[in-house]
Amino acid sequence: MSNVRFVGLDVHAETIAVAVAEREGDVRSLGVIPNRAEAIRQVMKKLGPPEQLRVCYEAGPTGYVVYWQLAKLGVACEVVAPTLVPTRAGDRVKTDRRDAVKLARNYRAGELTPVWVPDASHEALRDLVRAREAAKRDLARARHRFVKYLLRRGRRPPTAMRAWTTRYRQWAETVRFELAAQEATRLDYWHEVAHGVERLARLERAIDEIIATAPAAMRAVIEALQALRGLAKVSAVTIVAELGQVSRFAHPRQLMGYCGVVASEHSSGERTRRGGITRTGNAHLRRVVVESAWAYRHPPTLGPTLRRRQVGLDPAVLEIAWKAQHRLCTRYRRLIERGKSQQQVVTAIGRELLGFIWAIASRVETVHPNASTAA
Repeated sequence: MSNVRFVGLDVHAETIAVAVAEREGDVRSLGVIPNRAEAIRQVMKKLGPPEQLRVCYEAGPTGYVVYWQLAKLGVACEVVAPTLVPTRAGDRVKTDRRDAVKLARNYRAGELTPVWVPDASHEALRDLVRAREAAKRDLARARHRFVKYLLRRGRRPPTAMRAWTTRYRQWAETVRFELAAQEATRLDYWHEVAHGVERLARLERAIDEIIATAPAAMRAVIEALQALRGLAKVSAVTIVAELGQVSRFAHPRQLMGYCGVVASEHSSGERTRRGGITRTGNAHLRRVVVESAWAYRHPPTLGPTLRRRQVGLDPAVLEIAWKAQHRLCTRYRRLIERGKSQQQVVTAIGRELLGFIWAIASRVETVHPNASTAA
């Protein structure tokens, strides 16, 4: 189409800078508009028919609201990865208008990388999973404050016991202080712990309810991923929520790069220099995978919990999961024997675990084409 216009939007909470690039011609700024649905509709109407517009903006804290507003108007829009937007060396001037112009120019040149945009229900599931992750972090901080407060005041259990076991909680509830200020502090810290426990349990019940009412295709992927050692329900739900359709990655190496667990590289001429992992991409997914990788430091086995998770699953999926145990455990031992640090080894195991996750999810999604669609 010869009359296509490429539009770049620099989206902020209250304003949007707009720039347009003709298919052949200069790129010009159209100014700044309020970040409101009506303002977006008006500027798109001025730019021309929806079928002639190609709009892009960077992923950020404003989410995908603008994307869905443009979709309702029939305008093609892509959300692009901000870290992959090309930059000019020596460019030290940054404004909203210049950013919008740069987006429009690069979009016309085909130099921007779009990100996957979840549908509304899938995004809601991801928000719920991330809320549970935040609640778990907050609970850990509340417990840490409580324990350290007792330590500063010289209060220790009468016998050796692990923190936050049933015995420890029973003992902690009996601790009292004579000074009113100290007792008020103890009560505040203890109430934060109790609130954190209740909050985490409430979110986990909500996740269970969402999964119970999800389409059979999505449940199939979640159940299949739990065949892997170290991937229980919450971890499997997190992977599905963060990735959506896993088979959209043509090769597991693409998934590894998306997760940011591939080695960084800075090579020039005859010198090849590789460093630590890139840590780009989805940090939530990377955390879950690396945590799950710790399970593969143990010899291959099928415990009662893992057996229950594998009941009724596709034999091909079970074969992949069993192969993962043997390969990853062997890989772990060999890397340890070579003198690698345990954290480096677990990260490497997590990278390979992503390959098995890709194999299982892709197989299930082949049988259930709508496996990435949430309720």
